[in-house]
Amino acid sequence: MEELVQKEVQTIPKIVFENINKVFHTRKQTIVAVKDYDMQVDQGDFVSIIGPSGCGKSTLIRMLNGIIQPTSGRMLLDGIPLDTSKPYSQETLRKMGFIFQQPNMLPWYTIRQNITLPLKIFGLDTPEYQEYADELISVTGLQKFADSYPIEASGGALQRAGVVRAMVHKPEILLMDEPFGALDEMLREQLNMELLSIWKRLNITIIFITHNVEEAVLLSNSIYVMATEPGRLVEKVDIDLPRPRSLEMITQPRFVSYTQRLVDLIGSVELRQIK
Repeated sequence: MEELVQKEVQTIPKIVFENINKVFHTRKQTIVAVKDYDMQVDQGDFVSIIGPSGCGKSTLIRMLNGIIQPTSGRMLLDGIPLDTSKPYSQETLRKMGFIFQQPNMLPWYTIRQNITLPLKIFGLDTPEYQEYADELISVTGLQKFADSYPIEASGGALQRAGVVRAMVHKPEILLMDEPFGALDEMLREQLNMELLSIWKRLNITIIFITHNVEEAVLLSNSIYVMATEPGRLVEKVDIDLPRPRSLEMITQPRFVSYTQRLVDLIGSVELRQIK
């Protein structure tokens, strides 16, 4: 009986979107940002959401972390419906780490102070968590920038710091909104490899938003393709490529086949515009 209960617990998805809709009303028009969206993400999964600008990708993860309320539908975390009618509890918020398109560092704090800010917010400013912060800083190569202010650090260092800040309180879920979109291709590829290493090590659940098709294929177990007007799910594509992933895979026929299929699903988008 105990084994049966454990098996049932393990099959509960980490995150579920059920028939999610989001409508924005302005003085001149009504905008259906997301329509009838369904998604299921298992514990430890790496899921990407791709699609053209305006398809509701960012709106989805902002609804999940409580920044925006859905108009209808429901979201479940660990099998429990999220109450979006009021601010989430500290316990719920601690399960999530959010990484924005820009690192948004406080300029009057050092990099390390920015990274450890969530520890103060969640009441976790203990030696154990400070040691964990130092470990993450070391793993991501930020030691030489730790005591610098944001204006003194490179764009790549700031983006790394944004990733570490989202992870410092040991969340179970990372919500990543095009975190490497503003970086050059070489640095972006390097950070993608670092992200995969961290994901494997921590068994964390990731929802990753990107315009970059190759990036999505390289990172993900599955990819949700969205379209616009209204923002909606077109298709879920499971990526059956071996792990660990490497940059060498990008030129392999199977990888290229996935990439082309996704481009075809999105529509008339040229690869050179999304690399």
